[in-house]
Amino acid sequence: MPARNPEEIHALIAAAFESGDLDAFVDLHEHDAVSLVPPEGRRVTGRAEIRAALAPIFARRPEARIEVLDKLRTDGLALTHARVHVVTTDDDERLEISGRGTVVSRRQADGTWRIVLDNPMSPG
Repeated sequence: MPARNPEEIHALIAAAFESGDLDAFVDLHEHDAVSLVPPEGRRVTGRAEIRAALAPIFARRPEARIEVLDKLRTDGLALTHARVHVVTTDDDERLEISGRGTVVSRRQADGTWRIVLDNPMSPG
């Protein structure tokens, strides 16, 4: 389901993590979106690279809490900041990502919003 506004993107990201729905997560991005992938902060570009990079995290069925803190919006672009907390546990290995997330999104021709830039590990 596409986002109806920039803030909703964060709720849909959390829902995709919680349900293990990688397709829904990838669909929130524009085709040539750029993202930093935790925990290393590796830069990936495009839906195919985003899917490949996030598949191992989604396979671990993460729990996610994301709270939008602020937004800046103009002319079909939005910058949103959120508090992010994602935890996965697999075979006694725990991965925890906490901090600030920053998303730049763009309004699409159909009025929905998609991610252009995603940094889930923005400086605090």
